[in-house]
Amino acid sequence: MKLNVHSLAGLLFCVGAVVAGSAAADELADVSTAFRWLGRNDRVVIEAYDDPKVTGVTCYVSRARTGGVKGTVGFAEDKAEASIACRQVAPAVQFNGKLPLQEDVFTERMSILFKRLHVVRVVDVKRNTLVYLTYSDKLIDGSPMNAVTAVPVAASTPIPVK
Repeated sequence: MKLNVHSLAGLLFCVGAVVAGSAAADELADVSTAFRWLGRNDRVVIEAYDDPKVTGVTCYVSRARTGGVKGTVGFAEDKAEASIACRQVAPAVQFNGKLPLQEDVFTERMSILFKRLHVVRVVDVKRNTLVYLTYSDKLIDGSPMNAVTAVPVAASTPIPVK
């Protein structure tokens, strides 16, 4: 397939649109895991995501980032592995409106086009708990890698659901 200037511009526009929809994370730290001669080393990063609809809850996600030249310029495909821990980080949890029983609250690209990291919030009404699941939308061996964590909410503060 031959790319002309217009095809390349269209591809870059689509990639820009995908990146623009990414969640805003605070990168807290990274640890180098493998040396690369050119570009950044492979590393594990720790990022913090504040739940946009639940004030006082932050999710901490660690995941691998590929280095090298491709990783440095954003063309490498990161591994579909992530760990998550969500915690109450304020004296009280506050809700910004009613929550759906299940909602994709954060997404971030892990490759140039097709792989994304997702964090989904699930409301466990019976236990008054917020459950957060992280997974990649690219399947590995027929099953996506995933991790789960939960934030219990005080019984005096019922979770408002749609």
